Amino acid sequence: MTTKVSRQVSGHVVLGTLGVLCVFPIYWLYATSLRAPGDIGSLSPLPWPLSLDNYADAWRTIDLTGMLVNSAVVAVCTAAGQLLVGLFAAYAFTVWRFPGQRLLYLLFVGSWLVPFQVTMLPNYVLLSRLGLLNTIAGVIVPTLCSALGVLLLRQHLAGFPRELLEAAAMDGRSSWATLWTVVVPALRPVLAALGILLVINAWNEYFWPALVLRDNAMVQLGIRSFMGTEGNDWGPLMATAGLACLPVFALYLVLQRHIVNAFVRSGLK
Repeated sequence: MTTKVSRQVSGHVVLGTLGVLCVFPIYWLYATSLRAPGDIGSLSPLPWPLSLDNYADAWRTIDLTGMLVNSAVVAVCTAAGQLLVGLFAAYAFTVWRFPGQRLLYLLFVGSWLVPFQVTMLPNYVLLSRLGLLNTIAGVIVPTLCSALGVLLLRQHLAGFPRELLEAAAMDGRSSWATLWTVVVPALRPVLAALGILLVINAWNEYFWPALVLRDNAMVQLGIRSFMGTEGNDWGPLMATAGLACLPVFALYLVLQRHIVNAFVRSGLK
């Protein structure tokens, strides 16, 4: 009994230590942003006296409101597109039978393993020819398909009761009607969880928007305004980064149960 208790205590100590190590960079980000401008270089773990000057400076220097709105538009539109494409593809791969189905699915899965750097240049050239460079649409359009969404939804649809689909067919419903009246209502929790994951992933994206947008039109790119060859303005930089993190933190804290269930119930590790 004593050995079991000691193991549990040791496990909690290890997990607690790892948790502190993971959270500390986030704490230091906000601690630095709340320091007075003259104390930015301080190594004190507690920012005192507290100051909002860095946030005010960031708000005056860049259009934070517009950037936050643009980032939200990109995240929501990207997640919605990936969710729809994933739903349609997963439904087709699960319900229908057609020649080359397995090969096509393997190609779909294989696209998830292709590094972004491989498709970056072709996408950039295509956007240039379409005249979509330096536009929000140029950030959204190439990311409307996600292999992750297809994998997760197909995993759930594989266990969907075939009897319900057969009953809908006998009732005279088309595949389109069956999808929206039978499948989607049953998968609503799964779709909500996946949608949250896709929104968070799109919100955190930096490299692709930085490549497409020449202007700092998104809050993730606004951080660059405080970086220069002569040094970084760490106070406003940390304040902007802290503001960029807040929507994701709030979304995760409110809906974390759905996010965890998206992985647990899918069987993916």
